[in-house]
Amino acid sequence: MKRQKRDRLERAQSQGYKAGLNGRSMEACPYQQMDAKSYWLGGWREARDDKQTGLFK
Repeated sequence: MKRQKRDRLERAQSQGYKAGLNGRSMEACPYQQMDAKSYWLGGWREARDDKQTGLFK
């Protein structure tokens, strides 16, 4: 059970990261559940930080 939940949250973070790299806005988050939304937003923020530091162009 924990493995499924962790995979779901990891997938949300990965999708948020990709959205951040592609320049999508924070409001584009497709998740309504708070835990998945938090992971998506965390990935989005991480991607925006990476992009600002020059890791990606």
